[in-house]
Parts: sequence; C-alpha cells; structure tokens
Amino acid sequence: MNLSKIKTIFLAAMVTLMAASMVLLPDKSFEASVRGLNMWWEIVFPSLFPFFVLSELLIGFGVVKFMGVLLEPLMRPLFRVPGVGGFAWAMGMASGFPAGAKITARLRQEGHLTRNEAERLVSFTNCSSPLFIFGAVSVGFFHNPKLGFLLAFAHYIGNFSVGIMMRNFGQRQSKRDKKAYKRPLLTEALSAMHQTRLKNKKPIGKLVGDAVISSIHTLLMIGGFIILFSVVNKLLFHMHITAFLAELIKGFLMIFQLPASLSMPSIAGIFEITLGSQMTSQVHEATLMQQAIMASFILGFSGFSVQAQVASILAQTDIRFRPFFIARILHGFLSGFFTFLFWKPFEQRFLSGQSTSIPVFLQEYDIWWENLFHWLKQFGPLFTILMLLICIAFYVQTMVSKN
Repeated sequence: MNLSKIKTIFLAAMVTLMAASMVLLPDKSFEASVRGLNMWWEIVFPSLFPFFVLSELLIGFGVVKFMGVLLEPLMRPLFRVPGVGGFAWAMGMASGFPAGAKITARLRQEGHLTRNEAERLVSFTNCSSPLFIFGAVSVGFFHNPKLGFLLAFAHYIGNFSVGIMMRNFGQRQSKRDKKAYKRPLLTEALSAMHQTRLKNKKPIGKLVGDAVISSIHTLLMIGGFIILFSVVNKLLFHMHITAFLAELIKGFLMIFQLPASLSMPSIAGIFEITLGSQMTSQVHEATLMQQAIMASFILGFSGFSVQAQVASILAQTDIRFRPFFIARILHGFLSGFFTFLFWKPFEQRFLSGQSTSIPVFLQEYDIWWENLFHWLKQFGPLFTILMLLICIAFYVQTMVSKN
C-alpha cells in the first residue's frame, strides 16, 4: 500500500471518528460551537473587519504602493522583501491573525511580490494583536495587566527575529534584491501612488463594495475555522486524546524545566490559541514565569486553528504553506525564550514592588484594555450583524444591476 492510500485511509478515519464523536457527545459539540461562534461575532469580526476593508482600499488607491517605495530602504536590507511588506507587517501587528496573510496574499495577487518574497513576508506578518495579548490573555486570563507588556515584547521581538531568520529563504530564486531610484524617494513614492490609482479604473463605490464583500467572505471563512476547531478541541478533550498526547510531551517539558502540569494546556494551545492560554493561566502548580513562558509559546505558535485559516487564504495564491508553518514553530520557541530571558528584569521592576517610577498606564487600576475587550463583547455582535446586512445589500444591488 503506497503512502497516498495510507493518507486517504487516515484522513477518512479521522473524519469518521470526529463525526461519530459529535453524535455521541452532541451537548459538548453544541457547547463548543456556541463558544466558537461567540468568540467570532463578539471579538474577531468587529476587530478585524475595519482593518480588512481599510487594507483593500489602501491597496486600491495606491497608498500601499506609496508606502512601499518609502519603506524599500528599510524592508529590503532587513527582510529581503519589497517596501510594501512594511504595510503588511504593520497591519498584521495591529489587527492580529490572520490579517498579515490576507494582505500578503492580496499583494501577491497584485504582483507586488514574487512567490519567495511572499513566503518570506507571510512568515513574520502574522502575530497576535495587542488587544488579544492585553485584553484577553494578560487581563482576562492572568488578571495581571503588567504581564501583557512582557508577553507583547517577547511576542513581537520573536516575530522580528523570525523575519530576520527567514530572510534567506529562497535566496537563489530571488532576482529583485536591489532597486535603485533615479528621482528623490518621495517623488518616486508619489508617482507610484498616482500610477497605481490610474490603473485601478473602478469607481469609488465599486471599490468600497468589493472591499466589504471580500472582507466579509474572509471573515466568514475565519469564523468557520474558529467554530470547527473549538468543537475539535472539545471532543479531543472528552475522548481523552488530549490527555494521551499530554502524557507524551511531559518529558519534553522537563527538558525546559517546565512542570508536567503544563502539558494539557500546551496540547490545547497547539490546537486553539485561546483555550490553551486560558488553561495555562489556571495551572496553579506552575510559577508565573513558567505560565508566561508557555503562554508565549502558544501565542507564537498560534495554534492549528489560525494556521488552517492562513492555509485557506494562501491556497488562493501560489504561496506555499510550509515556510509559514516552520516560522510558527520558530516563533513559538523564540517567544518563550525571550520571555525567560527578560523575566528577571521585568519581575524586579514591575512585580517586586521595588519600582517607584511605573508609568500611569501600567498601574493596576488602569484597566482600559479590559474595558475595550468588554466593550467589544457587548457591542461586537450588533456590529457583526450590521455588516452582514450591508453585505447582503451589496449582493442584492449587484444582482439587480446585472439584470
């Protein structure tokens, strides 16, 4: 029996097992589905939708091309990607998963990137948003606003390091490492923006409508993956598969001097980032440093749920998924390492009570991240429904105009 047939049998068996589990545990499946749905329409959709629409409009109006010319001297030497990669990097950090992948795929479709450049770029433009790190993890799970600054610092430094490490990926195939401009940089940037806008002959209304529909399509796909992996994670837990896998990695955790009690959260986090982070914060046998290291790894690896979302987005282009997956493993370990490396200075300054110069926004009573997170949970569903209705209106208008 060849490898292809074995793969077919394995995949069919896994899907059949999951279907049988859903039949045997309908209440658990429904509970997990509702949890995933709430996460999507309360947090994910409201926080990502504006960024997705804005990125589409910025690309259409040539602003991204303008930024690309200006950022070329920075992005090319550091990461060996065009300057437009700076836009994907910034938007990815601001809005979180999987905005970086969507923008990278869009830039590839527009011809701004070669395949190797796109694979380098997507490896470090996907990361957790500050809202998730501060609002959900540090405040919501750990109840420690100050911890968010260490987690964010380790996460983004790890992300930067991944970009540096992946800069030589596909070195032999790249032919656009150097680009010289004859005119001043600002003049070139303005000219590039103008030419890009002229090439896009869509009216403003059409451009906005396409941006809204494209963004909602992507967010519906993301919602499907969130719900699916929420159910999968729940079923794996109740089928004791998570516990079995956790037993297998206890020895591996001991190599890094992490307690065996973190094995279950690590397996949960490998599948789904939110549940893994939450379970990590609830392990009382581990110290706060050990919990932070595991949470950093989970944030960096980002979970199969996010990776599946990225794989679906990249499948619309010729960008390969393997470099992104390798980068996520690197990001996970690097984030954990930086958390360990900077823990003592962080603890001495912010957790020991010896500091007398803590900024106001670091004080425990200042919980604006938590307020923002709760505001999204309160008004997010209403915003999601409103945007879906607008999308339906665009569809109706398009169908009427065609007829």
